[in-house]
Amino acid sequence: MCTVVIDVADSVTARLLAVRDEDPQREWDAPGEWWPDAYPGVSGIRDRRAGGAWLATDPAAGRLAVLLNRADVVDLSEEVAVSRGSLVLESVSGRLPVAPLPMHGFNLLDVGPEGARVMSWDGVELRETPIGHGVHMIAHDDLDDLGTPRIAAWLPEFRALGAPEGAADGSADGRADHSADDSADWSVSWTSLLASSAGLDPEDDRAIIRDNRPHGYPTQSLLYCLATVTPGHVELDYRALPRPGHWTH
Repeated sequence: MCTVVIDVADSVTARLLAVRDEDPQREWDAPGEWWPDAYPGVSGIRDRRAGGAWLATDPAAGRLAVLLNRADVVDLSEEVAVSRGSLVLESVSGRLPVAPLPMHGFNLLDVGPEGARVMSWDGVELRETPIGHGVHMIAHDDLDDLGTPRIAAWLPEFRALGAPEGAADGSADGRADHSADDSADWSVSWTSLLASSAGLDPEDDRAIIRDNRPHGYPTQSLLYCLATVTPGHVELDYRALPRPGHWTH
């Protein structure tokens, strides 16, 4: 039930906001090079239980990947299912998943020299969706899926940041006016909007900072990251929330 907002400037440059929802009892480690032998140069947020990552980067290669859960269309027993935590580590190493996969459903957001894309697996089909220029949003369904309440509520707001006056939702393809937005610190405006979204009750299905327990999941928003990806460089800002599912104490 995680959320990612991404602004693709061109084929090799993007910036994004990623909010992680997870069971608060599932411990994690802040970004670091936790896999020096298997993935040298890769830094990521490590899941202590399975050893994989939710988000990872290879700064020298200009690569970043984030994992979001997605519902299965077929049943897969827990005895058979393999952890999805290796997906982002493989992705930032330049290796995308190949079907069939003994894993529960996922959306894998991959940003690198080849561009930005989402690899979606539902237990039967693996699909690749290129991410075009402009501001986009993804959660547990498809890219820019307005059937997802938080996307319907907040995608127009993120697109409006930096959009020309009189074009509050940006252009038809969701492209914002980067020249306007880049004159200030984009991360400040995006974080301010994220803070504004936290005015919703975390149990509200439109919320980005979330408590998913009423929806049948044990997960709550635990942290967020802001990142800029350019050729040969990734800048990552990691922030843990003061308490699960809440922006403030």
